[in-house]
Amino acid sequence: MSKKRKIAPSILAADFSRLCEQIKLVEKAGAEISHVDVMDGHFVPNITIGPAVVKSIRMCTDLFLDVHLMIEHPLNFIDAFAKAGANNITFHIEAADDVGAVIDKIKSHNINAGLSVKPATAVAAVKEYINRIDLFLIMSVEPGFGGQSFIENSLEKLKEAQEMIQSGNLNVDIEVDGGVNPENIQEISRAGAEILVAGSEIFGADNPTRRFEEMHKLLTQSHI
Repeated sequence: MSKKRKIAPSILAADFSRLCEQIKLVEKAGAEISHVDVMDGHFVPNITIGPAVVKSIRMCTDLFLDVHLMIEHPLNFIDAFAKAGANNITFHIEAADDVGAVIDKIKSHNINAGLSVKPATAVAAVKEYINRIDLFLIMSVEPGFGGQSFIENSLEKLKEAQEMIQSGNLNVDIEVDGGVNPENIQEISRAGAEILVAGSEIFGADNPTRRFEEMHKLLTQSHI
């Protein structure tokens, strides 16, 4: 039985001057997850938010906070983001000196641990850690900026990830981030994505609530 597919609106594309209001819009539309991108200007060429903003978001909503660390030396920041209210912390395999230690640190806070790969990194890179994580995030754009186009070979990576997880009979969610839109959401879901991150496509719309509902309807129809 396949898992319920979910859209995770990314606040990277939200209006930060009214962040709580924007989160409430998608929450009202039925969102269960809020995706929070954290960038340090080193691992990726952009700077976003820190634990203080995550704490403010936590005070604003009960949504599952999916915090994606696109930062160097993630081990040094796990405690702060966990204490700020993250329900899941995902970090990049390319950024960690000791991947296992970062997973252990996340798990020590009794929250979910996720591992991500950039477009140029093979799915096989996470094989030795796949049975220790809760979420596997495949970046379908180069991390750093929103509004980019979906990289087509990400579909094959999603299929490969699904095969790896199913062959091990593991309970690991497959997430995809980058370029998800109404035109490709069904194909991406059928390829294996269970959590689909969408930022500018939702928050850049004239009516974010309606856009979320449209995309969610397409997503639910993708496996009928």
